[in-house]
Amino acid sequence: MTETPRLVLASLSGEADAAWARAASDDADLAVLGGVAVDEATRRAAREMAASRNRNEFLPDDPVRFVESELDALADAPVDAGVNVRSTTTGPLRAVAEACAARGALVEVNAHCRQSEMCAAGAGETLLGDTERLCELVAAAAGTGATTSVKVRADVSGVDLPALAARLDEAGADVLHVDAMDSEGVVANVRAAFDGVLVANNGVRDRSTVREYLAYGADAVSLGRPSDDPRVRRRVRDAVAEWFDDG
Repeated sequence: MTETPRLVLASLSGEADAAWARAASDDADLAVLGGVAVDEATRRAAREMAASRNRNEFLPDDPVRFVESELDALADAPVDAGVNVRSTTTGPLRAVAEACAARGALVEVNAHCRQSEMCAAGAGETLLGDTERLCELVAAAAGTGATTSVKVRADVSGVDLPALAARLDEAGADVLHVDAMDSEGVVANVRAAFDGVLVANNGVRDRSTVREYLAYGADAVSLGRPSDDPRVRRRVRDAVAEWFDDG
């Protein structure tokens, strides 16, 4: 990642690949590919999700080579790239992080996915309730030298998100990507606890939603499902530019 992003394209399971990122590269600063399941537990969960609910999932034979190929395809694109990774173990995550580090890309630890199969495997949202393991994963990724992000979500029972943010900061997270759900104000509380780059997500569509998150202290906003809609991308891009130009 070359500089602090202002508009991020959030990963979309089975859809956020190099072609998706390139199509939107004129509007965004950072595109996060994936999510990519990289260890046996998460790959098994992704296969179950794809089979039982007809979900799109990235299930290459070799996840690391897949990540390398996708990032290499963006080497000349005018957008920074990252990869959202689902893992319960440090080894496969570290291998992907090394591939990201070698290409100046961000690696994002997924503590966000709430699909039942992924949670049962001990990944995604489940990690929010297992601080020690999540911090271990973050430290493993950060130890490779890759810019390391963690994607989390608000409104998870029993999870003190600002307290967790402080722990993730200590573990080596450079970026915290927060899905605020229906609690937009949590961004301000997380801002007070986290020193790195803070990206706010959920419901970002227009000038008012952009300004709300940035006013709470976010450094950037991210687009989820509307990332493939050029009208929404440009509306958000212009709102972000206006905010920082006025600042």
